[in-house]
Amino acid sequence: MVHRDNRSRDFVEFFYTADYVPLMTDETDSLKPTAFTRALSGLLRPLVRALIAKGVTAPALYRLLKQLYVEVAEQDFALGGERPTDSRISMLTGVHRRDVKAYRDPDLTEERAAKEKVSNIATLLGRWMATPDLLDADGRPRPLPRTGPASFEDLAKGISQDIRPRTMLDEMLRQGLIRQQDDMLHLDADAFLGPADLEQKVFFFAENVGDHLAAAVDNLLEDQPKFLERAVFYNRLRPASVDEIEAKARDLGGAVLVELNKDALERQTADLDTEEPTERFRFGVFFYREGADDPR
Repeated sequence: MVHRDNRSRDFVEFFYTADYVPLMTDETDSLKPTAFTRALSGLLRPLVRALIAKGVTAPALYRLLKQLYVEVAEQDFALGGERPTDSRISMLTGVHRRDVKAYRDPDLTEERAAKEKVSNIATLLGRWMATPDLLDADGRPRPLPRTGPASFEDLAKGISQDIRPRTMLDEMLRQGLIRQQDDMLHLDADAFLGPADLEQKVFFFAENVGDHLAAAVDNLLEDQPKFLERAVFYNRLRPASVDEIEAKARDLGGAVLVELNKDALERQTADLDTEEPTERFRFGVFFYREGADDPR
């Protein structure tokens, strides 16, 4: 006769379904050292540094990871085009079915609002730096009047009818992306280097790194690399040498971004009335340096 202890059963169920991940003792649940898990550790290390710096604890990350496992399994591992059941998602991810049910269909209203705000400002910057009528003889964005023909107001209205041009202006002035002088608005020449606003920094942190990682993952999982993903790397260089290389990389990278921005806007304008399926792209540049003794 098997004695069933309901209190013990309840404890076990709580232990495995609470909002944290328990230490695994089963060999099948542990991460065995492989080339992939070693690479995973290297990928996660800088992210964990950011998590700790921003006060995100391990249990909070575990909750987020469980939700992401559910979302990815639902979106990328469907069979025959049908929405996977809770049981299938649980089998694929190891997330308990009760948690699967709770994590499906999350409310993304706040996330969409933040994305729209950042997207509008980025679009305005991109158009100001690429529209021929808004550039001077040297191809640089010229100062704009606040109102009137070929003005900031016209530019802002062409991007969104839901956000007042004054609201966008105030936000961009607050962030130092533009400055006002003699009734004219001047675009900061370094606007492409990155936003000063924390919310936008976090947004582009997710978007830029997310797309870079998505390209790398697709290249890893495909037999033939699908996306452009290349890097130049050297060591045993003096700091002054790296300073010079970094300065050149910033100049070259900035020039490429400006050129591609102009080309993409031109093609987007031409493709507005297309009946073909549409796609998006992201091209980025980065530069990283560290000392030989820095922890990695």
